Amino acid sequence: MARRIVLGFGGVLLGVAITAVGVSFFLIPAKVAAGGVSGLATVVYHLAGFPAGVTMLLLNVPLFFLSWRVLGSMFGARTLFGTVALSVFVDLFNRWAVPITEDLLLAAIYGGVLSGIGLGIAFRCGGSTGGTDMAAQLLARFFPTSVGQALLFVDGAVILLAGAVFGLELAMYALIAVFLTTKTIDLVQEGQNYAKACLIISDHPEPIGQAIMEKLERGVTSLEGRGMYTRHGKEVLLVIVSRMEIAAIKRIVAEVDAKAFVVIHDVHEVLGEGFRRLPEAAERQ
Repeated sequence: MARRIVLGFGGVLLGVAITAVGVSFFLIPAKVAAGGVSGLATVVYHLAGFPAGVTMLLLNVPLFFLSWRVLGSMFGARTLFGTVALSVFVDLFNRWAVPITEDLLLAAIYGGVLSGIGLGIAFRCGGSTGGTDMAAQLLARFFPTSVGQALLFVDGAVILLAGAVFGLELAMYALIAVFLTTKTIDLVQEGQNYAKACLIISDHPEPIGQAIMEKLERGVTSLEGRGMYTRHGKEVLLVIVSRMEIAAIKRIVAEVDAKAFVVIHDVHEVLGEGFRRLPEAAERQ
């Protein structure tokens, strides 16, 4: 338990440090206010010269305690830790931060991607950096809207403010950064789509399943299905394979039943035998 706690807080610390690099070395120098509390802090920093990290902390702490009272303990110690750590890292890095690039597009790309990597790591470790996530939760609690819509509204308001202060062009770069941050968070959270899920509907499920297990050494799950038109029962085979095994799956199915119906789609993360171990199982080894 102690090891898990240390690893959790260590992961949150690593995540917020990477996020702070993206914010301090790319987004703030380029005046790219990519939504959220960091975007507001960027605007305040360039308008009043007030330290960005302190601004983030001043905005986050009231949000944190309000969320704690309204939403309960979902915002725990790791969220508070991540919120404070990010503010400290941003101001610490700002002391040495010099524009790494004068190209606004590169600043938006690298700032957005680094922020996404850092936030994704923090989220995977059970932490958060607070900010607009908490504001969106509060809006969704008091108004008839979803958290996703509320988050879009809050980040959109910050980008509009940045557009009014810095100009429309910088607001458009901020949109690029927000998009890249969101996509990178999803990639870190869900993993790369390195695996494929195959659903096979055939009149000959038994020989197909046996061939897959023998030739590819992959597990096959048989599901019960029924055709809505024919009303006949069907066995549906489910198998998870790597991308390199897709051609072999198609070949095996075609050899047994050329009229089979096969659906192949991306799987972002597979945990279990034949793939990556579950996190808790890995820790026990």
